[in-house]
Order: sequence, then structure tokens, then C-alpha cells
Amino acid sequence: MLTESYAKGIDTPGVRDITLGDLLKEAAETCPDRVGLIAGVPDPAARRQFTYAELYAEAEAAARAILTKFQPGDRISVMAPNIPEWIILEFGSALAGTILVTVNPSFQPEEIEYVLKQSRSAGIFVMKEHRGNPMQANVEKVAGNCPELHEVISFADWESFVAPGRASDAPLPDVKPMDPVMIQYTSGTTGFPKGALLHHRGLVNNADHTMAQNQIREGATVVTVMPLFHTAGCVLGVLGAVSRKATQALVEMFEPGLVLELSEEYKSETLFGVPTMLIAMLQHPTFKQRDLSNVKTLCSGGSTVPAELVRRLESELNAKFSIVFGQTECSPVATMTLPDDSADDKANTLGRAMPNTEAKIIDPETGATCPVGALGEFCTRGYHVMHGYYEMEDATAATIDEDGWLHTGDLCSMDERGYFKIEGRLKDMIIRGGENIYPREIEELLFKHPDVGEVAVLGLPDDRFGEIVAAFLRPAPGNDSVDQKSLFAYLREHLSPQKTPTKWFQVDTFPLTGSGKIQKVKIREQWEAGEHSELEP
Repeated sequence: MLTESYAKGIDTPGVRDITLGDLLKEAAETCPDRVGLIAGVPDPAARRQFTYAELYAEAEAAARAILTKFQPGDRISVMAPNIPEWIILEFGSALAGTILVTVNPSFQPEEIEYVLKQSRSAGIFVMKEHRGNPMQANVEKVAGNCPELHEVISFADWESFVAPGRASDAPLPDVKPMDPVMIQYTSGTTGFPKGALLHHRGLVNNADHTMAQNQIREGATVVTVMPLFHTAGCVLGVLGAVSRKATQALVEMFEPGLVLELSEEYKSETLFGVPTMLIAMLQHPTFKQRDLSNVKTLCSGGSTVPAELVRRLESELNAKFSIVFGQTECSPVATMTLPDDSADDKANTLGRAMPNTEAKIIDPETGATCPVGALGEFCTRGYHVMHGYYEMEDATAATIDEDGWLHTGDLCSMDERGYFKIEGRLKDMIIRGGENIYPREIEELLFKHPDVGEVAVLGLPDDRFGEIVAAFLRPAPGNDSVDQKSLFAYLREHLSPQKTPTKWFQVDTFPLTGSGKIQKVKIREQWEAGEHSELEP
């Protein structure tokens, strides 16, 4: 039984010195004829398939084509939804020794320019248009402002781009496991995005360990729903599937009905998504009609996972739930609950430190390790920590200390067994009249109420108390509105007066990051701009 909030993960499976290219080559050599990738588009007749042998051959061809235009170490950006060519480019770039910069396909010109200039990208691969966003036109609009950008390559021209690589047998560079392989821009729930510089060793091992702990067997089928521009998609989804030599059905853009259809048709053994996605699947009219009996495990993360959601999904699917916790900067998983953990631990904790990593809770003021049970900042250390923020020395130094600990900014505690709990972000904490209030406790209670579909609790400025508690609610399906009085009475049965929201707002949708996290900073900005009207008491 621990007395100090410090814990080590188990040492199995071990950390492999391996690159993304090595991982795909291994799958291609051991199961060349197994289908590795299916384009999970709505039209079954248009679902392209690639065996592992074909996928590796395509990645090698892409790598040789890349090296006709770029040098190892160059940054090359990618801006597209979840298409097979994105994954081929991911492995091709890794084999070529270039660094892939992921760009959210919803970005507008100013955001695109920031990423291209900050990463000093030499090129960008872009889809012409997606869901009304003229991506290629937006890139071309800002290309002249990006002095190091010399190639804009459309995915519409992919075949002509990769053709020289298919005709070549030129040797590929010797890529090392600690070489940088990707720059991922942080979601930007607060502040300006920073580019996390990630390495092969961290990404491959983190994906493999997450799949192993989630009990995904070799050769399983999985449906990848998370966006590829985020580590949850291109690392946990793509690299995780390849580490299990699994068949991966890739969903171009999340749509709950399509995910349910693909999961049934291809007998997916797991469902993975951020809470907003899982809620959408649960509430979809076809959910109860689908045969999801092959689903053995469920996994979520990326933001607070409501305990009631865990219970509902386990009950309805007769599957085991696990929760991953971390951030892009740690490749991305730092702790995880296991499918066989107790219902209470799965509903109320973040699990224990990942294999071959360390985790601790520190006092944010003194830096001292907290006693067990005390709230403080979650820190993690190990093979999975990024190299740093690309060309941002001060930001890197403020995040990774001299001893290699990554300071996450998450407010957590640890129990005597080494299980962690989260209360939110340090910056999310509400200080009302000098008293600290943690939104997660209130959000959990509100989410349990049948009238509430989704909820975000945050602090709003107040002349008397400094901050007061405000609840922003989306009604559950079938409800046109929320009844503030009944919700207030419901909370007062469980919470002290100062924790009960004094301001209530109803919303149709929440602003989300590209990875599906509710952006509280955006909600506050909308409120400040007068976009939300307070409900009448």
C-alpha cells in the first residue's frame, strides 16, 4: 500500500526499439495475405481493401516518391479526412525519414498558415474539398506566405505522385527508433496550439501496449473512428491495429449509424471513441437493431468519461470497458484502466500507469510529491514522452522538467493502490469565494439525469465571489428543453449549495476540438459575446 503519490507501471510487455516502418514490415512478412485496411465508406461497393503485403508495398512506393521531392528530416504536412492514402502516407513518410505534420481538415486559411509556417513545412498533401471546406483552395491561398513551402500535392493526383516510387528500387534511409516522425498540434482547448514532436519508439510502443492492455487479440477486426490527424486515430487506431496485425475498417468521417453498420458487418471486437461519439452511437435509432455480439471490449478517453456512460455501455453491450488517459505529448496514453478492473474502478478512476512508465502527483506550487489522496498536478515520465514542442524551447522547458517529467496540467489524485482519479484541468478549477470547486463532480451528477444529453460546467466571473458555477446543457433526445428547477433540486440532494450552479444555459451543440473534446474556453468566449441566454429560474 503506497503512502506517496508515485507509481511505476509493470514492465511487460517490454519496450521495443522499433520504427513505424519496421512495424508494418513485420505485419507484411508474417501475414501478407491478411486484409490490413478497408476503406469504410457508406457504399459497400466502394470499399477498397489492402492486404498487409499490398499496404507495405504502397508505403515503400510512397516513401521513394517522397524522396524525389523532399529530404529526410523535412516536414511534410497532410490535410485530409480518414482515407487510405493518409495511412499510406503516414508509413511512407516514416520510411522516408521525413516528419509528418498533421493538419485538422476543418482548418481555415489562418489556421493552416500558422501550422505550415510554425512547422516550416516543405510540402503539404491535401484533399481538394471535404464537407464544404475547400481545403486545397485554402492552402493555395496562404502558400505564398509560407516561405519554406515548395510543394502542394493534391490527393486527387496521388496515383501520378506515387508512380515514380513504384517504378524505383532506390534504397531507403536508415531510420532510427528515436528519430522524430510526427508533429501533432495540441487540440487547443486552451491557448495557442503547440507542435508536439513525437518519435517512432514512443508511438509504436504506446499503441502496442494500449492494445495489449485492452485485450485486443492478434488478427481481430477493429473500426477506426477517431480522426487520423490526432494521435487517437493515427497512433492508437492505425499503429495499434498494425501491432495486432488486425483488419482495420477506416471510417472517413464519424457518423454513428455508419460506425454501427461497419462494426456489425465486419464483426469488430472493440468500440473506441471519445464520450461524445459513444453517446451518439448509444442514442442512434439503429443501435438496438445491430448485432454487436462480437464486441468484447469498449474503450474511451480524450476527456472525462462519465461513470454512468461506462455502466450503460457495459450493460447494453455485455462488453468490458476501459479508459485511457493522457495527452498528445505522451504518445498519447499515460494511464489506463483494464477491462477486468472492478466496475467501481472503471467508472471512477483513470487506472494505473502504463507499462514501463512512471506517474506521480505533485503540489503545483512547491513541486513536491503529494501524499496519497491529495489533489495535485499529474506528471508522467518514460519512453513515451515527446522530444519537445517543435522550435518552442521555452514552452518545452515549462512542460518537461530537468528530470524528464512531463507536466500535464491535469488536476488528479492517486490512491494507495496506484489508481489515479481526475478532477479536471488546473485551469478549469473554479474558485468561488476562495473555495476550490471541481467541475467534474457536478458534470458526473448531471450526466446521470435522464433529461441531460451532454453537459459542461465552468466558472463565470462574478463581482461578489470572483467566480460562480455555470452549467451548459444539451437536452437528451426526446426532450425539447431542460427544466432548471428540477435539475437544481436534483443536485441539491447530492451537493452542497456552493457547488450547485447558479447560472443555467441550454445549448443545441457544444464547440468541440477536432478530437471531440468539449472546448470550455470557446463556451466562455461565446458567453462573453452574448451568444448564450440564461434560462429563467
